[in-house]
Amino acid sequence: MKTNPFSRRNFLRQLSVGAGALSLGSALSSFDELFLAPKKLGIALVGLGNYAGGQLAPALQQTKNCYLAGIVTGTPEKARTWSAKYNIPQKNIYNYDNFDSIAQNPDIDIVYIVLPVALHKEFTIRAAKAGKCVICEKPMALNAADCREMIAACKQANRMLSIGYRLHFEPHNLEVMRLGQKQILGKVTQLETANGFVWGGPPTWRLEKALSGGGALMDMGIYAIQGARYTLGQEPIAVKATQQKTKPDLFKDVDETIFWELEFPNNFLSKGKSSYNNNWGSLKAKTTKGFFELEPAYGYDGLDGKTSNGPMNLPNINQQAAQMDDFANCINLKKPTRVPGEEGLKDMLVIDAIYRSLDSGKREKIG
Repeated sequence: MKTNPFSRRNFLRQLSVGAGALSLGSALSSFDELFLAPKKLGIALVGLGNYAGGQLAPALQQTKNCYLAGIVTGTPEKARTWSAKYNIPQKNIYNYDNFDSIAQNPDIDIVYIVLPVALHKEFTIRAAKAGKCVICEKPMALNAADCREMIAACKQANRMLSIGYRLHFEPHNLEVMRLGQKQILGKVTQLETANGFVWGGPPTWRLEKALSGGGALMDMGIYAIQGARYTLGQEPIAVKATQQKTKPDLFKDVDETIFWELEFPNNFLSKGKSSYNNNWGSLKAKTTKGFFELEPAYGYDGLDGKTSNGPMNLPNINQQAAQMDDFANCINLKKPTRVPGEEGLKDMLVIDAIYRSLDSGKREKIG
């Protein structure tokens, strides 16, 4: 019987394991792309936890450019259940020890890493070396240094790397990007973002710093950081952060609630917060000609938004399906993804600086 690769005992051992013929230039029109009839790409999910089972696998039943071709799991019972439910052939089922042999499987084009954060780097690099393109779930890695290694490995292998930023394909958040970056309602004068929930379940790997890299900031706060960045279309240059911990027994190893102030160019300050003890989920901007906001802002569905001109009246879509379809399309058409590894690196530079600020009690430069 195999041991659980994510047990505390095996964690350190796990960590130690260690563009093509078609060129699409500016002359290629959207009309041409429509009739290319691209190949439907096979995706293997690595890690069959709640997100893979509750969101990604169902989304892959709705995708047009890709499909669920394989799975990677250390639990034989999960392998049997998933195989029966999604008609996955035995030859496309892997565990964490034989994962590298996926290189010989032509059914699998993309590997989607849905593991604890501490294993993102290892399996992204192994997937790239196996010749597979990679989607890595957020947060990209434990720190910015690991992100750089992942980006370099994928470039060396000439494989595309994308981060699971589903909201870059979601209508409400796309509208926020348009309103803020194009200054449709004037220049943004005030911006506040927040994301969190009240932890109600038992302790999991997310509450172990060695596996998660941190608490609510890594898990939920990254959405609020993203929101500030893509609303303004700019990168912050410094940050000052404070934290609050009301349940030290539960959150003894990771952060519970963090407040930060991002400094952007031209002395613009954006406020943000994340929590495992508060139900937050908003993006609120004031502008020279009005306002726009989302609340809820970051969930899988039920998002809603309004502006000073009225409600947004935008549809809720299957975000994960849109995200994976877009990546498959990018691979087929040899064009860049809108959420590459570099996007994940930018967030981790901010998160690294926030943790440094908590330690120093001072403003910390980003990058």
